[in-house]
Amino acid sequence: QVQLVESGGGSVQAGGSLGLSCAASGYTDTIFWMGWFRQAPGKEREGVAVMHTRYGGAIYADSVKGRFTVSQDNGKNTLYLQMSSLKPEDTAMYYCAASSSTYGAWNVPSNYRYWGQGIQVAVSS
Repeated sequence: QVQLVESGGGSVQAGGSLGLSCAASGYTDTIFWMGWFRQAPGKEREGVAVMHTRYGGAIYADSVKGRFTVSQDNGKNTLYLQMSSLKPEDTAMYYCAASSSTYGAWNVPSNYRYWGQGIQVAVSS
């Protein structure tokens, strides 16, 4: 089993920045992908960014490219998401996710076995 705990988040005005952290514990050696999803009220959960835990490659949703940066500290088993130039449409509950699989589309929630509890990000205009 793998446990994921998010921290960070909060409220910010449009154009501002926020950072999220996700600390993984348990059988972390079984994880190949870690990433961030978000879900706004009334909307489906969508992929934001993911990173391969071995090779460090990252994939971003088009909506956040150039504004968000995902990174990891393997020594601390922690994934980060630095968000800048935030927009009101970035407002959502953000979830950390981890997958032990190397197959499947990166942005499909059902391809991720482990999830954090979620953390709120609110961007005001």
